[in-house]
Amino acid sequence: MSYLLEVKGLCKHFPIKKGVLRKTVGLVKAVDQVSFYVKPGETFGLVGESGCGKSTTGRAILRLIEPTSGQIYFEGEDIVKLSRTHLRKARRDMQMVFQDPYASLNPRMTVTELIEEPLQVHGLYSTKERREKVFELMEIVGLNRSYHDRYPHEFSGGQRQRIGIARALALQPKLIIADEPVSALDVSIQSQVVNLMEDLQEEFNLSYIFIAHDLSVVRHISDRVGVMYLGRMVEIGTKQELYQEPAHPYTEALLSAVPIPNPKAKRERIVLKGDVPSPANPPTGCAFHPRCPKAFERCMQERPELIHLGGEHYVACHLYG
Repeated sequence: MSYLLEVKGLCKHFPIKKGVLRKTVGLVKAVDQVSFYVKPGETFGLVGESGCGKSTTGRAILRLIEPTSGQIYFEGEDIVKLSRTHLRKARRDMQMVFQDPYASLNPRMTVTELIEEPLQVHGLYSTKERREKVFELMEIVGLNRSYHDRYPHEFSGGQRQRIGIARALALQPKLIIADEPVSALDVSIQSQVVNLMEDLQEEFNLSYIFIAHDLSVVRHISDRVGVMYLGRMVEIGTKQELYQEPAHPYTEALLSAVPIPNPKAKRERIVLKGDVPSPANPPTGCAFHPRCPKAFERCMQERPELIHLGGEHYVACHLYG
């Protein structure tokens, strides 16, 4: 099967500089050898604790920050090798919705100017056609067209996120990377935005990379899910495989923290001991072993690679290899 997006061995390392000469004394391995794929029309959820490298992965895929190494194939073409000119053309098919809708929108621009800007940058349509396209996009995301001359500060958080989604849709992309798109919103508004994204996916045949730390939201919207820990992918699978039979101890701990709708139901809470290690000085072997209740000697010495468990289920854990 041909994938829309295929990421192979993606790394993003940030140098640690000290002294008057700003000499590099170490590296923060924010993303380290991450590999996964996204099929046409599916939603791939990316989950993990804060600081695990989810957002950095999303930004590196779009080359909003330059990857240190690795390959990113979009429709079979490695976008890491593209020049600035060719990358601009490729970005018409790849867009991003940011976590903070207010910070991602220029406060000096009206809604019309914000949604119209991508069309202007890529030289699409006449002025009149662009304005009509803006009104069409506003209606698609559930905004009244009479709001077209308002500024971002005049809207609620949910409405601002709708503006961000309309802006991302303007160029009719094939892939949208949504970086924590509902985490800054009220719970009631979260469901509206998630439902809107699902409707848009069906209408425009979109693919999503949905980055979040709320596993209940990810379960609702995703087809497959990847779990990250300290810059590395530790488990990948369909949502049924991952939520019903989690293989990695870290995934088990994350799922044990998800609230259960039935107050009478009981589930053992797995409490991880210790803090997340620094990506500037990760543990030897498996990065999770200092906090893992199932760790043994091999975990401290050898770093596990993703192994296939069957179906679309992969795990990086010495318990299975």
